[in-house]
Amino acid sequence: MKDEIIIVKEAEAQAVIEELENNLYEHNSNTINRHDGALFALNIKNKSQEMIAGIAGWTWASACEITHLWVSKAERNKGFGKKLLQAAEDIAIKNGCVKIIIKSYSFQAPSFYENYGYKTECIIADFPKGNQYHILTKDIG
Repeated sequence: MKDEIIIVKEAEAQAVIEELENNLYEHNSNTINRHDGALFALNIKNKSQEMIAGIAGWTWASACEITHLWVSKAERNKGFGKKLLQAAEDIAIKNGCVKIIIKSYSFQAPSFYENYGYKTECIIADFPKGNQYHILTKDIG
């Protein structure tokens, strides 16, 4: 039977992404002999138990990537983002990380991260069109 490329339906994409991430983690971990990866996720809920803010990411090989940070529009400027960012940094430090990376579009919050010591390492212009994509890092160790 000939190998073929299968276009995955959107409903099945998450399972494919998880398998890819697991395979890449195994390859990368075996390559550098570091098997200390961990995912983290934290959220803040209101009295109705609805999520109003959250943060997620991973730690591995002395590094941390914050992949998601969101605060609902109605709850912004109340310190939730700062609290979640600090909590993620505490997790990273506890897991032996010395550097954190965050990616942010210009219409999101690169200046928010810069206010907490993150430095812009790279800006990809016109991505998406008319905007910029920022890659920021912070040394924590």
